[in-house]
Amino acid sequence: MNKTKLTCVYLLFDVLAALLTWVGLYMYRKHVGESADLQSILISMRADSKFCLGLLLYPLYWLFFHAFFGYYNKIYRKSRLDELVTTFGVTLFGCLVFFFVFILDDIVTSPNDYVKYLIFLFFWQFILTYIPRVSITSYINKRIHNGQIGFNTIIVGHDEMAVKAYETVLKQQSRSGHFFIGYIRVDDTHPDMMQGKLECVGDISKIAQVVDNHHIEEVVVALHNGQRKYVQQVLALVRRNHNLTISMVPQEHDVLMGSVKTSSVLDEPLISVTPDYLPTWQRFVKRGCDIVLSLLALVLLLPLYIFLAIGVKRSSKGPIFYMQERIGYLGKPFNIIKFRSMCENAETDKPMLSSDDDPRITPFGKFMRQYRLDETPQFFNVLRGDMSLVGPRPERQYYIDQIMERAPYYQLLLGVKPGITSWGQVRFGYAENVDEMIERLRWDILYIENMSILMDIKILIYTVLIILKREGK
Repeated sequence: MNKTKLTCVYLLFDVLAALLTWVGLYMYRKHVGESADLQSILISMRADSKFCLGLLLYPLYWLFFHAFFGYYNKIYRKSRLDELVTTFGVTLFGCLVFFFVFILDDIVTSPNDYVKYLIFLFFWQFILTYIPRVSITSYINKRIHNGQIGFNTIIVGHDEMAVKAYETVLKQQSRSGHFFIGYIRVDDTHPDMMQGKLECVGDISKIAQVVDNHHIEEVVVALHNGQRKYVQQVLALVRRNHNLTISMVPQEHDVLMGSVKTSSVLDEPLISVTPDYLPTWQRFVKRGCDIVLSLLALVLLLPLYIFLAIGVKRSSKGPIFYMQERIGYLGKPFNIIKFRSMCENAETDKPMLSSDDDPRITPFGKFMRQYRLDETPQFFNVLRGDMSLVGPRPERQYYIDQIMERAPYYQLLLGVKPGITSWGQVRFGYAENVDEMIERLRWDILYIENMSILMDIKILIYTVLIILKREGK
């Protein structure tokens, strides 16, 4: 059964669970609230337009909730404990929302009826959802353990550590679902001990092509401390392929630093790398806030935009807006929008970064930059989905190439949408050269490793305070 069919099976049973719960809740409310008998209830079902509408909307309500919290992601990577915890939590939250929005205005004979409704709703919604899910998950896990379902996997490394990782998988009584396609050679500093055990499918420079050509779903990284410089090339994969799972065999210092998470891949603790910096529900909330706040800003700033447009036009010859190509999410280029703060054709031969005393900046441009007003049209970029309100500042490919030569982990920033403001922007400010870009980079790396809605709120507040106080670089 492929992933699409399996997802449809989960969706089908979630819809059936919702339909049965809706019918049961309607019958229970009629029985408790109106003391109706079964025949009367069945007759009223046919004539009740709200009940019929609920047959359509109530399942959609639950499908939205489950998708919102990321249940249908990584459909083969589930456990029975995950099913219990996730289904219980989402069902409880969803029932509380539904109860307070739709049921609390019911006419009841006693306040205790509300409690009965809520308990009934939660109990049956949970039971009818959980039992099919845990049954399907148990069936799928059994097929994985029997070797009937698996994930194309490669090992990065070729010395004794890679051999140990590979042999650990083979010795497991229950298969972990890994179909090893081959291994990746890293360098010539260690002898190749994987020969005769797996096929060498390429070297580290070709890993992206190997992953694409062999439809790899998991990469097991088995590298010594001296080889950890190659990890950046592996991490770049997961930022452009969100279906890829990466697990790293830990070194002693990784354990001491507490960066190791338990995993069953090699029947031992592993460092798990995930492309999802934010839970699914937080990604929805972040995007929703981007849209709402950007629309609000564009409406409120409309008079200011008119003033700035006139000021730019009168300050020097040239267009009002300045469009410049930047590199965004997953390395995709987009045109960032700014009010023009420099004279026309400020760049001719090659890209040039600006500084505080840059003669190319117009007098009105200096005023705009002082309050960062030239950046405000980027709310349009946020609405288009090119950017977020908070995220690492996007750079041009010309400078990214220079940064990558000295700091290859810059690649990690391409795993999130760039932003109008960022932690690096708050703590460091504008970068006037590549050295300063690299210095600011560490704050952006800290941001993506600590991403949350709360962190975004803090950064937005500090950004506003810095602008109002005319502080920062």
